[in-house]
Amino acid sequence: MHETERHRVILSAVQSRPVVTVAEMVELTEASEATIRRDIAQLHMAKKLRRVRGGAEALTPPTISGLTGRPFALNATQNIAQKRAIGRAAVALCEEGEAIIINGGTTTFQMVHPLANRRLQVFTNSFPIAEHLLHQSKNTVMLSGGTIYREQNIILSPFDNDVTRNFQARRMFMGAQGIGPLGVTEADPLIIQAEEKLIGQAEELVVLVDATKFGRRSSLIVRPLSKISTVVTDDRIEDRHARMLEEAGVRLVVAEVSAAQREAGAAG
Repeated sequence: MHETERHRVILSAVQSRPVVTVAEMVELTEASEATIRRDIAQLHMAKKLRRVRGGAEALTPPTISGLTGRPFALNATQNIAQKRAIGRAAVALCEEGEAIIINGGTTTFQMVHPLANRRLQVFTNSFPIAEHLLHQSKNTVMLSGGTIYREQNIILSPFDNDVTRNFQARRMFMGAQGIGPLGVTEADPLIIQAEEKLIGQAEELVVLVDATKFGRRSSLIVRPLSKISTVVTDDRIEDRHARMLEEAGVRLVVAEVSAAQREAGAAG
């Protein structure tokens, strides 16, 4: 990630939360700690943020705390060919007319294009997914209620008595920050709290992750592998990760990505 991109991510993070630590910025940008400390110093000197012990804060602290994690717009440009293939494979699991839940995320967003020719009942907490399906498909679309988090383009609610409890689905499709032997992980407790409610309304949980997510970890576990029905990933998955899923009894769907698709993804 170039310096300008890192600065944009850092500034976005400090505007969404009272204080962002160096460790969080390292995870968001995938840069070294030394690089992040230099970035903070530059932005502090430019009066774009305030350097504090162990991290940085906004010059004008936010009134509403944001979520931990990379912004939707930034994630949307990563591994796009793989995410498109994963999205197609995920939709292929759906039967006409059934009810599904699609959790917000850039990988799950890629389900919208193959869903254009389907007729399903879709419940989502994602503005981009709902808007696309509303205008470009004949699917029935329901949105969850709660607080809008602009950076991630999702709606989350900490309350139990919201509309989520009135929707029952055949499958729930969700992405993840990482996946490993202990299960699927995320970075923010509020995201996990909202996902727990959605997971409880579906008969099966399908996790959509490109192969790079098998090398990432986060401290918060959403679900152990034993509670996951299916993982859909791309053809870069390593044999050891495939064995890990097999040993946990998880069905693995591998989406093939052609050379032409990779080129198209690289082009945008």
